[in-house]
Amino acid sequence: MQNSRLVIFSSANGSTFEAIVDAVRSGEILAEVVGLIVNRSDAGVIERAKRLKVPFSICEIGKDGNRTSQDAQIESQLKQWKPDWAILAGYMNLIGPQTLSFLAGKILNVHPSLLPKFGGKGMYGSRVHQAVIEHKEAESGITVHIVTPKYDEGPIVAQKRVPISPEMSWQQLEEKIKALEKPFYIETIADLVSGRRKLPKKNQD
Repeated sequence: MQNSRLVIFSSANGSTFEAIVDAVRSGEILAEVVGLIVNRSDAGVIERAKRLKVPFSICEIGKDGNRTSQDAQIESQLKQWKPDWAILAGYMNLIGPQTLSFLAGKILNVHPSLLPKFGGKGMYGSRVHQAVIEHKEAESGITVHIVTPKYDEGPIVAQKRVPISPEMSWQQLEEKIKALEKPFYIETIADLVSGRRKLPKKNQD
């Protein structure tokens, strides 16, 4: 069986991107990383892609704020790379309808809470952990989900729970979840591409 073809989307420094590439090249994930989509020309992930010799495409929103042209550019690049899956790795941009249609039900994201709690627009990074602690939750965790037109509302693929002690600060929670997030994401991706884990039956809104 031919290995799955992965495209990674990132807007950031790229530590998750590099961790996924390393997991692919070590054989932990039975796949091939065929490219990187990045939506910021100054993103640190670009230097990692160059060092790791991964092809990349910069698909920025136009100065006029036109997301439709960006979406068309991404779809055009995906048609060239022919991926089986897209993996979001710190991608701070809503995925457009053309891209969603091209890879329907095969775009993954990871979120640092137990969705549907503490998700949605504006809920990312430290904001999530601060909100969890403010609401005095007994647990938080990590969610891998399918990407749909709305932030963090797609079907849940896998979750990992993290207990919260009464004295825990949001900084401690963030540190704890960060230590678990990449390994859990990589494990979930590996299980999906190998067929050990199945997608939710209803994988599209």
